[in-house]
Amino acid sequence: MFIQTESTPNPQTLKFLPGRVVLDSGTAEFLDSEDAAARSPLAARLMAVDGVSGVFFGYDFITVTRDETAWQHLKPAVLAGIMEHFMSGQPVMAPGAAGAAGQPSDSGEEFFEPGDESLVATIKELLETRVRPAVAQDGGDITFRGFRDGTVFLNMRGACAGCPSSTATLKNGIENLLRHFVPEVEAVEAVEAA
Repeated sequence: MFIQTESTPNPQTLKFLPGRVVLDSGTAEFLDSEDAAARSPLAARLMAVDGVSGVFFGYDFITVTRDETAWQHLKPAVLAGIMEHFMSGQPVMAPGAAGAAGQPSDSGEEFFEPGDESLVATIKELLETRVRPAVAQDGGDITFRGFRDGTVFLNMRGACAGCPSSTATLKNGIENLLRHFVPEVEAVEAVEAA
């Protein structure tokens, strides 16, 4: 098994491409060992590597976020963990776990005012078709959280969370895109997952 790696705009995060489907649909993020152990054998294995602080699964990639440990020390252990997992035949997600195929990938409640449904639908479509594919290339994801008083609230996950360029992505990229197509949008803000 050959696993490719790619750098991301976030220096704390590397993208691993195992050459096979990781999640059939949706995404899954793990920020602590307990959550990983409950939902994913692969995430549990990776979170057990000393220095790993987060794991994110996309369709065909895994992003791993480190603490202050250098990649030169972490990368071999992460590569070994991914290879061992796929060679074992275990599922990526525990059956019935959130983020497993057909299961929702994040449980945060959306919020917006009654009457804004059509605006929210347009915003979500733009995020789905124009923003999410681009950020997935960088090993991350951005999901809609809400819309209130002209502000769109988004949750940044994977390589996008904590990325030094995330503010520029939000303000110069996503905000300009949404303002162009949805004049009611005045600002875009990042929020933590619920």
